[in-house]
Amino acid sequence: MALKNKNWPLWLRDDKSVVSCAEKIKVMNENFDELKQIAQDAFEDGILMEVSDEQIRATLHSLVEELYSPLKKK
Repeated sequence: MALKNKNWPLWLRDDKSVVSCAEKIKVMNENFDELKQIAQDAFEDGILMEVSDEQIRATLHSLVEELYSPLKKK
C-alpha cells in the first residue's frame, strides 16, 4: 500500500511565489508520495536487517543534503 501525504506544502518558486499550475502540483505531490514510499521501504528493510534506525535516518538525511540542482541559476 502506497503511503500518500495529502499535506505536502504549497510548492514555492525561488522568489517565494506559489506554483499554481495544477499539473505541476500533481506531479510534485506524486513524486514525493513515491519518495516517501521508497524511503519507508528502505527503512523497513534496514530494520529487518538489524541496521540501526538512527544510522538509516542519518543516511537518508545525508542523501537529501547531497542533492544538487543542475538547472539552478547562477
